[in-house]
Amino acid sequence: MGLVFPLRVKAVTIDLDGTLLDTIPDLAAAADMMLEELNRPALGATLIRNFVGKGIPKLVERALAGAIDGAADPELFERALPIYERCYAGLNGKHTTIYPGVMEGLEQLRAQGFALACITNKSERFTLPLLDHMKLSAYFSEVVAGDTLPKKKPDPLPLLHACAKFGIAPREMLMIGDSLNDAQAARAAGCPVFCVTYGYNEGRDVRELDIDAIVASLVEATRLIQKKA
Repeated sequence: MGLVFPLRVKAVTIDLDGTLLDTIPDLAAAADMMLEELNRPALGATLIRNFVGKGIPKLVERALAGAIDGAADPELFERALPIYERCYAGLNGKHTTIYPGVMEGLEQLRAQGFALACITNKSERFTLPLLDHMKLSAYFSEVVAGDTLPKKKPDPLPLLHACAKFGIAPREMLMIGDSLNDAQAARAAGCPVFCVTYGYNEGRDVRELDIDAIVASLVEATRLIQKKA
């Protein structure tokens, strides 16, 4: 894009899992509970963290296969998905933590007058209670969950939807995420995109991604942008 910093934008949209919140402890515990109920061996958080990023159905399929590119038996998957959703609903937010710099970064973004949206592939039934539980809901005027629209990231539709809600052009909205999903969605929508260094990204290094900046925290991201009038 040949961007000039500080980047002048009107709105910022932020990913949830791996960017705002470390949800791996709950996601992994639910996966192991599901596997135990199906009489299959537990996998543990270290492996399961690489399976996160494409939504819960894909996480369940990967957990059943024990591999990021694995395929699960369709009948087993149909049995497993509702078990996982029940297990995760009981854990959602219980062991989740807010990443360092997130609260300070959100406060700075709000103080500078940016419109804020949270765009995630997590289902709304888990997203909204989690944002409430972690006391983050008040920061976001828009929340686009994985089932809000017909398509989710890496499709550009959620980002374009947020742009339309804010009444701005895609180039005026920054996406901050942690994964290939975020990078591809932003590029397809025409939005600038930053990635944090600490997220999930399915086990890949964010330095491999086509993005405009790599930041160590949300606070660092605020230093690279300026509110466009």
